[in-house]
Amino acid sequence: MQTNFLIIGSGISGLNFALHAAKKGEVILVTKKKLIDSNTNYAQGGIAAVLDKHDSAKNHIADTLEAGEYHNNKKAVEFMVKNSTESIYRLIELGVSFTKENDKLKLTKEGGHNKRRIAYVGDYTGQEIEQILVKRVKEHLNITILENAFALNLIAKNKICYGAQIIRKNKIDNIFADQTIIATGGLGQIYENTTNPLIATGDGIAMASRIGAKTEDLEFIQFHPSALAKKTSPRFLISETVRGEGAHLINSKKERFMNNRHPLKELAPRNIVAREIFKEVKTGPVFLDITNKSEDYLKNRFPKIFEKLLKYGINMSKDLIPITPAAHYSCGGIKTDIYGRTNIKNLFAFGEVACTGVHGANRLASNSLLEALVFSNQIIKQLKTKKTLQVLTIDRPKISPINSKKTKFAKKMKKEIQKIMWKHAGIVRNLKEINSIAIPKIQKITTTLQKTQNTNQTIAEALNMAQASLIILSSATKRKNSLGCHTVS
Repeated sequence: MQTNFLIIGSGISGLNFALHAAKKGEVILVTKKKLIDSNTNYAQGGIAAVLDKHDSAKNHIADTLEAGEYHNNKKAVEFMVKNSTESIYRLIELGVSFTKENDKLKLTKEGGHNKRRIAYVGDYTGQEIEQILVKRVKEHLNITILENAFALNLIAKNKICYGAQIIRKNKIDNIFADQTIIATGGLGQIYENTTNPLIATGDGIAMASRIGAKTEDLEFIQFHPSALAKKTSPRFLISETVRGEGAHLINSKKERFMNNRHPLKELAPRNIVAREIFKEVKTGPVFLDITNKSEDYLKNRFPKIFEKLLKYGINMSKDLIPITPAAHYSCGGIKTDIYGRTNIKNLFAFGEVACTGVHGANRLASNSLLEALVFSNQIIKQLKTKKTLQVLTIDRPKISPINSKKTKFAKKMKKEIQKIMWKHAGIVRNLKEINSIAIPKIQKITTTLQKTQNTNQTIAEALNMAQASLIILSSATKRKNSLGCHTVS
């Protein structure tokens, strides 16, 4: 297959970019499962932007830099915030119905924000945006959608990207493209406890690094403070907006422990709240308490969360909600400039898989969907369509059966990687143990998986998880002191 633009991933950045690119040429959009399966679809909170007369770009920039512990790329932050308002109104034009009050956008607040600046749709903002973008993409004649298509490897030679190999319908196909765009989202599934869906196995990071793309800041993995403390995979997320609307954090002694830990209390930046909860759970459970709100209010404001918690026998208007931190978001990724360009010619990246530098050492809540939107809006200005495509002759590995010994081994290794990463590259890290225990174990897994001649999605995902893990571990060992989400014991 040949195309002008090959997009790998169908979250907000991939879909938004596809709509822009389709005005310039032919687009093939490859997605691992269904078009709607992405981290975007799980985003409950909303999108931060300057939308209120009492707010300003200066305030939003200051909050972003403070949350990122000033490790951010300030120019990228300024660029994102100054384009934030325009991005929200683009979504409204596409059909997203943000919650309003008296014909004005109703805004909420989350950790690290000093103003109400988050536009939202109930507690299912990401799902609403995803559905609208999917609808618009499906309407476009220039966009070919390949669902249940797993990107196996990028096709590259001499630091130039020519497309990607994909597994689809149990066959391997080559797709050649003028420009290849990685929008594969996160890597949370490399951790035992995560809010990320099963598809988030670090494929984009691993594929790009294999062809020499630079990565940056991958030691900064954000752990969400409030996942439901029930053994599910992924963990069910209790949106930070619950705290933004007045919920308190309570320890086993029924104390509001954040009162003495940070001036913003429950609304301190995520890395701080997650770290304090991590300390507390060593001596007993931690709860979210929003029993100060009525049942009617909570059903209306948090319909999905309220309904889900009832299935666990928890009425959030009457009961305490048991919570625990879980791996949530990668602040680093494939290194790009503000136009999504990588150090590999014709390879671009944006969304969570990319590192523009806006998040620094810790992401400010609700800047993620904003980043995905802003940079996928801007990148199109840098893209050009060519008249001819270079097609390379490359080997296609054979497909391994889903019940083969190699596949069963890969499944086992996935779980092993998750345990190693949770223990050694979690909320608090011991650098000596990373060097002496975690890295040798993951290296051994990587070497064994690389020897596997035949492949399939399970085997490839296990290898991607191992390789992404090694990059995180290596990055962590180079940062000797605690910063943001990287806490050294």
